Amino acid sequence: MPLEIAGKVLPVDQESYLVDPADWSEEVATELARQEQIELTERHWTVIRFMRQYYEQRLIAPDARHVMKCLAGGDTAADRNELFRLFPYGYVKQACKIAGMRKPRAWSTG
Repeated sequence: MPLEIAGKVLPVDQESYLVDPADWSEEVATELARQEQIELTERHWTVIRFMRQYYEQRLIAPDARHVMKCLAGGDTAADRNELFRLFPYGYVKQACKIAGMRKPRAWSTG
């Protein structure tokens, strides 16, 4: 079922990931987060914006370990915990979807 935002219909796959990451906007992210029952905070936006910037530079979604470095502080365990606190059903399931990435085929999440 396509995603409709402000009268614009965006194609999504069977699991609601955007078919074309170029269709992404902050408005799209907000709607996808709502569907995932996540209220976006500034910390969520830090992750999402980092993911979008990484994607725009490399045309691939960043691995979770790069996002954990973005959350930083140097304590990898704490960064991993924060990532999964922000996106409790997982990096691929929620962070990648909300950031407008295509669903990765197979991938280690850190």
